[in-house]
Amino acid sequence: MSQLFASQKFRRTALQAGFAIAAVLLIVSIILTGQRNIADQGIATGFGFLERTTGWPINFSVIEVSGRSTYARVLWAGLLNTMLVGFLTLIFATILGLLLALMRVSSNTLMKLVGTTYVEVFRNVPVILQVFFWYAILTHLPSPKQAYSIADSIYLSNRGLMFPAPSFSGNDLLLTALAFVALCIGIWVMRNHHTAMRRWIGAAVVFGVICAVLLVTGREPDMPLISTPELKGLRFVGGISLKPEFSALLIGLVLFGASYIGEIIRGGLLSVDRGKLEAGTALGLSPFQINRLIRIPLAFRAMLPSLTNQYVWLMKGTTVGIAIGYPDYFAIVSTSINQSGQTMELLALLMGGFIVINYSIGFAMNMLNERIKLKGRS
Repeated sequence: MSQLFASQKFRRTALQAGFAIAAVLLIVSIILTGQRNIADQGIATGFGFLERTTGWPINFSVIEVSGRSTYARVLWAGLLNTMLVGFLTLIFATILGLLLALMRVSSNTLMKLVGTTYVEVFRNVPVILQVFFWYAILTHLPSPKQAYSIADSIYLSNRGLMFPAPSFSGNDLLLTALAFVALCIGIWVMRNHHTAMRRWIGAAVVFGVICAVLLVTGREPDMPLISTPELKGLRFVGGISLKPEFSALLIGLVLFGASYIGEIIRGGLLSVDRGKLEAGTALGLSPFQINRLIRIPLAFRAMLPSLTNQYVWLMKGTTVGIAIGYPDYFAIVSTSINQSGQTMELLALLMGGFIVINYSIGFAMNMLNERIKLKGRS
């Protein structure tokens, strides 16, 4: 026995096992204590409340929600709202960040000055302050009757941005199935057609077929092909409306996130060996071709890990929307807690939703990193 305790491997394993057991016992103790306190106060537990109606609507939702909707549907709407603004933020912030990074590494003094000024200003102003700033601007636009108009079809007012859109019947299951089919076909086209021309042709055909199917099957016979916003009373009816809360949150997150993403991309661009860039110049490539074919692909490997962390942070940053009334997942859960009193269950759903979203982003970026990394010699 003394020889066993003298083993460093045994002591290390026993210490780790003891720590794990202590952590499990602590968690179990907290759960049991919480359940006992909840029972003593007569508070109902469980997820049965998800089937009850909420009695309160939300002002913006990707799917149709009313005061008669259940908690489950309202929470799902909040999660979709978070995913919508989050993924749009990642897309636009990446595009703007790339432009800022190219400006900062440019030899043009004016472009470098503009890029540096942008980064220093937007990176050092808190994101919630930026969101408040844009929300104040958007809510002080003219009323719907005096809205700014473009070709009598696009309107901008203090109620948001309204623009035409194809008319659909709202068959969510059909649209979801078609989107899944389009995704599968797009992946197949990208994996099995290696030339750029075939990829573009395949993508164009898939896009055209999906649009045609959506317009034919997703529209009721008496519905117009294009729904155009029309002023009726004090509001616009028809088309698509982007509320000021959504627009302010999206603009604030994009401008703030782009300043950090731009610095991450700039670091990746500067990590590329100058000899490779000079080789591209010697081959007669233009600066645009050097950036597209040499610098950006090589820099992408270096910046991907930091970019993943920033993407996850931006997705979590969507919770600042509660400050301006945007009904994201965090805001919906907070309201549901006040209305239903199911604090523990709703907090568990809130944490679970963000864990799934952020782990999905991390998993996708790690898979991409695994595919593009340089393989070592075996």
